[in-house]
Amino acid sequence: MKKTAIIKQILECEIKDDSGLNDFQKLASNQGIFIPKVGMTRFRLPISLRYPDGQLRSHDATASMHISLEKDKTGVNMSRLCVILQREALDTPLSAELCKKVLDCYQSELKDSDQDADILSAGIKIKFHYAHQQKSLKSDNWGWQYYPVTIEARQQLINNEKKFRFFITINYEYSSTCPCSLSMAKQYEKDFKDGKTTEGFGIAAAHSQRSEMQCMVEIKEKSTYFITDLLKLIRTSLPTETQSLVKRVDEQAFAILNGSYPMFVEHACRMAYDNLNQESEILDWLASFEHFESLHSHNAAATIFKGIPGGLHHSAVF
Repeated sequence: MKKTAIIKQILECEIKDDSGLNDFQKLASNQGIFIPKVGMTRFRLPISLRYPDGQLRSHDATASMHISLEKDKTGVNMSRLCVILQREALDTPLSAELCKKVLDCYQSELKDSDQDADILSAGIKIKFHYAHQQKSLKSDNWGWQYYPVTIEARQQLINNEKKFRFFITINYEYSSTCPCSLSMAKQYEKDFKDGKTTEGFGIAAAHSQRSEMQCMVEIKEKSTYFITDLLKLIRTSLPTETQSLVKRVDEQAFAILNGSYPMFVEHACRMAYDNLNQESEILDWLASFEHFESLHSHNAAATIFKGIPGGLHHSAVF
């Protein structure tokens, strides 16, 4: 559309809202271009979560919201995306059910008139930090562990039926001890003890590093599988999770734990692969791993996915 045509539409807008102000957004578009996603990002609001102990806790969250825009429509009433989300989430904890209700409202309430068909597609993405009370490995202590979490829902109208999809993404930090480095350290210690070398002092430390897994899963519709369930699965796959509070006995226990699970980034991939594939409530999944090397100035990284047709095949690392 030419600049002069837009200016003319603004100055001569014939559509008014209930207060009598120009409602430019409701003007028809003659450009004939469909927009798959239009909406808002970085909208902040408090989101409540029900924890396994039954308590409700509030979290500072940011939301991204979108709908599709038909080729004959000029724009979207953006504020209504926010109003609907705030209204529905005010007294209701975050869940797949809440997300579906919000998307239903987007598709029906953001129409320009009751005569219009429901909007073709809608989506929402909510990001926050999930807090977990983590017990120390040996001592009678605990600390807060925080996990960056993204809850995402998408809904599309296909043959007059709504297809709903629900995703959970969690970032999980763990420690990885290099098997190659551990093997060479033990070889050196044995050689020193046997008198084959006099280099050093007879003690060698295998290098290990803080590492991160980003795991995205698609959950079955109407399933109650949620954040804590996915965290339990990941912890089973990668037991060397970083600790929030340690005393000396906990630090020693962590060293023993790391020695029990030496791993390359390739090992981490395969350790997660089996558990993710065996969970019946997970339809599809994608996992990316990055080991922030203490030996190199560069990192080791890998991505693995379930591999179903049309599934999650993109890379979150490379």
